Amino acid sequence: MKPLTEHTGRAAVLRRSDVDTDQIIPAEYCKRLTKSGYADALFAEWRTDPEFVLNQPDSASATILLAGHNFGTGSSREHAVWALRDWGFVVVIATSFGDIFRRNAFKNGLLAVELPGDVVGPLTDLVERDPQLRLTVDLAAREVRAGALRQAFTVDDRARGLLLNGLDEIAVTLERTDGIGAYERRRSHWLPSIRPSVPVAAANTPAAGA
Repeated sequence: MKPLTEHTGRAAVLRRSDVDTDQIIPAEYCKRLTKSGYADALFAEWRTDPEFVLNQPDSASATILLAGHNFGTGSSREHAVWALRDWGFVVVIATSFGDIFRRNAFKNGLLAVELPGDVVGPLTDLVERDPQLRLTVDLAAREVRAGALRQAFTVDDRARGLLLNGLDEIAVTLERTDGIGAYERRRSHWLPSIRPSVPVAAANTPAAGA
């Protein structure tokens, strides 16, 4: 993954609350075996409506999604994060997130920023009045900026570290290859032998005169 320290881009506004992972990406698209190529599946059912926000020209190059309350609720589905990422979104801003979705987002290079409703509302209004408005989400400083607006946000330290360094869980494990190898070498000295002391065939042969 690419390191993410600060991102500036235009936003798309999704004025819906309680958006679950099945609405983000319907289940039939989860049969694919890759971690990419899901842009066509993002909000697939809603995109049949010509008026849906992602069908609007102003949303074509948006890299920040502004959503409502409880975004990403529902079943655990990494595909939901992959679809948002493949569309081009780098950041999702909402008043709250489903816990599993938020964890999946951080592990897959998508920054989930939780802001108070009295900030998300005015920010949404700003974007709708000026679709060309560019927002800056500064992960290093933990701050969202848009025009005169400055709003701090909190983020889990470990998740922040993964994003700042462009690491996923596999990369974190690979960084510890030397330590894991040393542990396995030490472990091999005290593992009990799996070889039987008496050959199995001999052990199962009745003794003479039995």
